[in-house]
Amino acid sequence: MNAGLIVFVALVLLAFLGLPIFQAIAVGTMLAMYVGGFPLEAMAQKTFLGLNSSSLLSIPFFILAGNLMARGITRKLINVANIFLGRVAGGLGPVTILASALFGAISGSAVATVAAIGGMTVPAMKEEGYDAEYSAALASAASLLGPMIPPSITLIVYASLTNASVQKLFMATAIPAILCTILFIIYSLWYGKKHNLPKQPKQTGSEIVRTLVDSVWAMLLPVIVLGLIFSGITTVTEAAAISCIYAAIVALFIYKTMNYKDLLKILADSAVSIAAIMVLVGMSKATAYVVISSQLPQLFMSFISSITESRFVVLLIINLIFLVLGCLMEGNCIIVMMVPLLLNLINAYQIDLVQFGVLSAINIYLGCITPPVGVSLLVGTKIGNTSMGGTFKAILPFLLIALVILMLVTYIPGFTLWLPTVIG
Repeated sequence: MNAGLIVFVALVLLAFLGLPIFQAIAVGTMLAMYVGGFPLEAMAQKTFLGLNSSSLLSIPFFILAGNLMARGITRKLINVANIFLGRVAGGLGPVTILASALFGAISGSAVATVAAIGGMTVPAMKEEGYDAEYSAALASAASLLGPMIPPSITLIVYASLTNASVQKLFMATAIPAILCTILFIIYSLWYGKKHNLPKQPKQTGSEIVRTLVDSVWAMLLPVIVLGLIFSGITTVTEAAAISCIYAAIVALFIYKTMNYKDLLKILADSAVSIAAIMVLVGMSKATAYVVISSQLPQLFMSFISSITESRFVVLLIINLIFLVLGCLMEGNCIIVMMVPLLLNLINAYQIDLVQFGVLSAINIYLGCITPPVGVSLLVGTKIGNTSMGGTFKAILPFLLIALVILMLVTYIPGFTLWLPTVIG
């Protein structure tokens, strides 16, 4: 049996048996090495090589910055969004979406976004008479904006496997993310008007000014991070480090939403999340080594070429593969599995690495709101105390909007590549 294929089979079986993803990858890769006659010491060598990249330092920094800012800062982002969108029918809906977009520019995580923003707005929507399943669906769908808006942990992992520019990948997601945010808001406004949902209380001029002044420190973080990255003043890693320092200063000394004891707990919790991701990223090099050495990518490309020579159909097949896997597995694991397998194929069909990275990531983000393993959907239903089936039915319009964005990314290269080209 092909060693590369053993990795995939073992990984899927072990993951469904409940083994943590990073352990499943380790066991599957070592089993494939043993069966394929690879030297087992290559596991340690390749894992070290996979972690020996300065760009990967941005992952722990961004995770920590998101956890620091989530500590009491979320309400300030919601207050700002409420100023601009609260005075329309069903205003809490678009407020949730805009606040999720703002929070996403800090955390880069879909699950963190739905937990932080949805945890506050879903109960508020239910109290104001919103349908419970729609409330949970809206918060879950808005969480897609978390990783779509830079920074994105998934894209950093992708860049470590392909040597694509993290900076260009972040730029490439900007236009799809902004358009998705606008379309989500438009749909939620239409829904609010159709169902005659309540508006938020009117604020006086002094209240608006006071809210903006109070929230300015929270709003500055995404501006600083994205400004530093897009302008090229700093690398992505340096911008991530600055975001950590800024977040800690704001939380400790300006807003005083945490103390040093809280800081130690946040550091410990962040370390656990960071460790799991970094081990996965490190071992991805060993997995890629086995997959590529086994000639599995060439076999897969030959199989696809025997089916079709159409670039349009090849891209459609790639989307379907990622969409199906996104419904079943964790996103970073999918990147580790599929990118080494598909690199030959995308090079043969002259698909840009940056475009392919954004395409892959959006497919994975869609998996976050799709059963059975859609983690954002699961968190949303838990917050809203709703059924999975009913919430998924309510999320379908948002899912269709996201699929339109995916098709634009897939078949119009300029949709993602224009901004990196202009700024670059």
